[in-house]
Amino acid sequence: MNPVFVAFALAACIIAGVSGYPGHYEDHGPAYYNFNYGVHDAHTGDIKQQHEVRDGHVVKGSYSLAEPDGTRRIVEYVAGPHSGFNAVVKRVGHAQHPENYHHGGSAGLGGGLGGHYGGAESHVGPTHWGYNH
Repeated sequence: MNPVFVAFALAACIIAGVSGYPGHYEDHGPAYYNFNYGVHDAHTGDIKQQHEVRDGHVVKGSYSLAEPDGTRRIVEYVAGPHSGFNAVVKRVGHAQHPENYHHGGSAGLGGGLGGHYGGAESHVGPTHWGYNH
């Protein structure tokens, strides 16, 4: 074997060992973070927010969203290695349900006039979606 190559390889190993190259290191200690997110789109009714904090092995947080019936759902949670996941769900406000019922035209389940079940009309609009490439 070439003595120059051996001397070069030996010198490279000594320099790498002396320089204290740490190699690959993974921190397995507790993680810490603080997260916030929110959306308020009055046009679509998409109103929601979230907050979460991790302190070591325990995660605490909450989120809320506007429900279609006008109420607001609030969820507060805590998760940890010993307690597991625990959540408290609250509903704030009074549900508002529109009274859009078709009177008449139906004589019960599938019979009579029109074949409607129970006489309720659907007020769901068309679905809008698209894809642009």
